[in-house]
Amino acid sequence: MSTSATPGSTKKSAGKLSTIYYRFQRGSAALQSPFLLLVRLYWGWQFSQSGWGRLHHLDNATQFFSSLGVPLPGPTCVIISLLELVGGILLILGLGSRITGLFLSGDMIGAYVLSDRDALGSILSDPGKFYNADPYTFLFASLLILIFGPGRFSLDYWFFRRGGGQNRKDPC
Repeated sequence: MSTSATPGSTKKSAGKLSTIYYRFQRGSAALQSPFLLLVRLYWGWQFSQSGWGRLHHLDNATQFFSSLGVPLPGPTCVIISLLELVGGILLILGLGSRITGLFLSGDMIGAYVLSDRDALGSILSDPGKFYNADPYTFLFASLLILIFGPGRFSLDYWFFRRGGGQNRKDPC
């Protein structure tokens, strides 16, 4: 009795494994758009709330920006607050998502540089300090949308499909 598999049974096993993996891959890929929607809704809300709150407490926010050494703290505070308010709303809607993700990522990198420089400097030596800093999850969410797009449940996707973009690669 031989314990080695016959060439036909090996092909059959590989075929079954390939089919199982293909189904798993398709199933997990189907979760991409719902996941991106949840990221956009939650972090869009967080960004918009942050901007709204700062706009309604402009004196305190401007003092904080001034304490960080931000140039022109008054106008900068208004611009950053509006970026977060409008950017958060755009993330929720899935409109202009990649460019919004780019601007919000820049905003969060600026937050690291200006207010959590120690955490930013410890990205390799003490990663826990880096990812426990306040800007981390905001930056991560912004980068997710920048890199992967808003998904199919977005206005970007709807406008792209309706605007005659069928012949171009899907940006969402």
